[in-house]
Amino acid sequence: MAEFVQRRVEDHIPELQQLERVGLLTEKEVRSVIKKVTALEYKLKRRSVDKEDFISYIQYEINFLELLRKRRQRIGYSFKKEEIEYVVLQRIHDLFNRAINKWKEDLQLWMSHVAFAKKWNRKEQLSRIFSSLLAVHPDKPALWIMAAKWEFEDKLSTESSRHVFLRALRFHPDSAKLYQEYFRMELMNVEKQRTEKEDFKKAQMDLEEATYSDEILNGALARVVYKSAVQKIKGAEFHLSLLSIAKKFNFTEDLQKEILADLQSLYTEDPLTWDFLARQELSAKPLQSAEHTSKQAKAQVLSQQEEQCSRVYETALSTLKTESMWELYVAFCMERYKRQTNSKEIKQQRQDRLLSALRKAHDAGLLPQARYHDWISLLMELEQWDVAVEVLAAATDRFTGSVDIWKKRLEILMTLKTENLEQVFEKSLGLVKMQDSLPLWELMVNWSEKERSEEATESLYQKLVLNPVATKIMKVKYLDWAYRKGGYKKARKVFISLQENRPFSEEFFEKMIDIEKDQKSKMVNLREYYERALREFGATKPDLWLSYIKEECNHVEGKPENCGAIHWRAMKVLQGSDVEDFVTKYTLLQSGHL
Repeated sequence: MAEFVQRRVEDHIPELQQLERVGLLTEKEVRSVIKKVTALEYKLKRRSVDKEDFISYIQYEINFLELLRKRRQRIGYSFKKEEIEYVVLQRIHDLFNRAINKWKEDLQLWMSHVAFAKKWNRKEQLSRIFSSLLAVHPDKPALWIMAAKWEFEDKLSTESSRHVFLRALRFHPDSAKLYQEYFRMELMNVEKQRTEKEDFKKAQMDLEEATYSDEILNGALARVVYKSAVQKIKGAEFHLSLLSIAKKFNFTEDLQKEILADLQSLYTEDPLTWDFLARQELSAKPLQSAEHTSKQAKAQVLSQQEEQCSRVYETALSTLKTESMWELYVAFCMERYKRQTNSKEIKQQRQDRLLSALRKAHDAGLLPQARYHDWISLLMELEQWDVAVEVLAAATDRFTGSVDIWKKRLEILMTLKTENLEQVFEKSLGLVKMQDSLPLWELMVNWSEKERSEEATESLYQKLVLNPVATKIMKVKYLDWAYRKGGYKKARKVFISLQENRPFSEEFFEKMIDIEKDQKSKMVNLREYYERALREFGATKPDLWLSYIKEECNHVEGKPENCGAIHWRAMKVLQGSDVEDFVTKYTLLQSGHL
C-alpha cells in the first residue's frame, strides 16, 4: 500500500517544484501540500473507503487549483499555466472517476463532476462524462435533456444534440418533456441559422459556401418532431405546450396554425382546448391602432374582447357540460375580476359576469367545492348576506360531509345572529364524520363563550371533554375559560376534576403552570404540576425537563440543588435524538445562552 501511495505523491513533485521555483508556492507550503496529499492518499487505500474521503480529496485539489489561479492573477504570472494546471485538472478528473466507479448510483457525484468540468471548460472530458452517465442512468429523461442541451448550447453541435435526443426517445418514447425540449432545440437551430444567414447578407459575404436549406429555415425538422410527438403523446395539454413553445419564435406562423388546427380537430371534447380558444380572444388585435385611441376606446375594446371570451366559454358549455369546463370558465372570470382597472363600467361587467358564472355552475350542480369559498367571500364583500346564506345552505346539501363548507355556513349564521344556529349545528354534526368534527366544536365553543350563559357554556365544555375527538383541545380551552371567568380557584377546581381523565396534551399542564405563575404561587405547587406533566410526557418532551430546571433555578422558592437530579432523570428517560436535543439546550442554559 505504501508503494502505491508513494508513487502517487511523487507524481505531485514536478509541478510543486515548478510552482516553488516561480514563487507561486513557498518551500513551507510545498511541504504542507505533500504532507496533506500523503494523508489523503492513505485514506483512499484503506480497506473500507468512505465516499467522504474521495470528496475531501477532490475538494482539496479544487481549492489548490483556485489558490493557483488567484496567485497568478495577483502577480500577473501566466508562464507554464497550461502545463501545471492541466496536471491538476487531470488528477481531479481521475479522482472523480475512481469515486464514480465505486458509487455509480450516486447522482450527486456525477453532477459534481459535470459541474466541475463545465466550470473549467473541459469539453472533451464532458463528452466522456455524459456518455458514461447516460450508460449508467438511461432511465432518467432529465439527464438526456441536460446532455443534449450541452451539446447544442456549449459545444455548438446541432447534430450531436439531435443524436442524443433520438437516443433518449428510444429509451423514453412516451416522455412529453423530451419531445418538448427536442422540439424547442430544432426551433432554436432554425433561429440560429436564420440569424447567421442575415449576418452574412449584411456583411455582403458569399452565401454559396454556406448552404442554408429553405425547408430547414422554414422549420421542416421541427414540424417532423411535432408530428412524431403528437402521434406518441395524446392530449390537449401536450398539444398546447408545443404551441406555447412555437409562439416564442417569430417565424413559426404556419406551424402555429397547423398545431392549432390539429388541436381543434382532435380535441374538441377537451375543456383545455376551449379554454385556450377563449383566452385567444384577449390577444386578438383591434381594428384601430391602439396608439392613437383614447382611454375610453381602449376600455371599450377590452370590454368587447372579454365579452367574446365569455361567448366562447358559453358555446363550449352548451355541449361540454362538465365540472372541469365550468371550473375553467369560473377561473377565467375570477382572474379578470381581480385585475385592476380604472373603468367602473368594466369592473361592474366583470363582477356581473363572475356572479352569473358562479350561479349558473351552481344551478347546474357542477360548481367545484373550492369555488363556493370564493363565491361566499365575494358575496360578503358585496354585503349580499341573504344570498350568501342561501348559497351555503345549498352547498351543505350538496357537500354534506365537508367540514369547511359547514364551518363557513355556521360563521355566517353567527355573524347574522340567526335564531336557528343550534339546529344547523346539530345537523352538521349528524352529517360530518366524527373524526373531522373538531373545527365545528371549536367554532361552537367560541360562539357559546360570547353569546350564551356561563352555565350553558360550562355544560358544553363538560360534554366535550368526554368527546374522544375534541377532548385534548377542549381541556385546555375549558381550563383557560374557567380561569378567565372564575379566577384561580375555579381553574384549579377544573384541573383537579380533569387530571385523571386521559388522554392529555402537554398544553393542558403548561396552561395550569402559567396560571400558577400568574398567581405567583409557591414552588411546591409548580413542582406538583411539572411532576404530573413529566409522568405523562417526560419520555418525549426534552423542553419540559428544561422548563422544570429553569423554574428551580429562577423561582424565589426554587432549589437549584435539585437540578442535578432532574438532569439525571431526564437522561435516563429520554431516548435517541431527544437526548441530544436536551444535552445541547442544557449546555446553553448553563452558559446563560438560553
